[in-house]
Amino acid sequence: MHHKSKPFLEVYVQTDPEHTVTLSGEVGTVRMVPFKGIVEGTLFRGLVEPCGVDTQITNQNDVRHMSARYMLTGQDMTGVPCHIYVENNGWFTDGARPRPFRTVPTFLTDSKALAPFLHRNHFVGEGLRDENGLCIRFYELDTDT
Repeated sequence: MHHKSKPFLEVYVQTDPEHTVTLSGEVGTVRMVPFKGIVEGTLFRGLVEPCGVDTQITNQNDVRHMSARYMLTGQDMTGVPCHIYVENNGWFTDGARPRPFRTVPTFLTDSKALAPFLHRNHFVGEGLRDENGLCIRFYELDTDT
């Protein structure tokens, strides 16, 4: 399954390395990375509330599960103030993170205009780190193929 070529949301992540917490134990490692950021897109513009956290768990088989959970505050395309809750999950093996890495996002929103679209769960995320930092782009899956 492929995604449509233009992302509907782009999240520019600003991590907070000073407050990152790591635990290493017998059966794995957990790293919790707090972040905030800004969001741009055709459907929504706003910010990532500074309570976002990316929890990265690497188990004894060297499989890493990343689960980022965060709240967006801003305006939908009709100009109405709203929130979008994002849970974005990714899995990587052998400790490697592909470039770009792919994720599976789910959304919850209080926007009447965005709810019919965002609550469908037909999406894929793509993350890429470059000289400007980390950008997560969300695309609708192309269900016509």
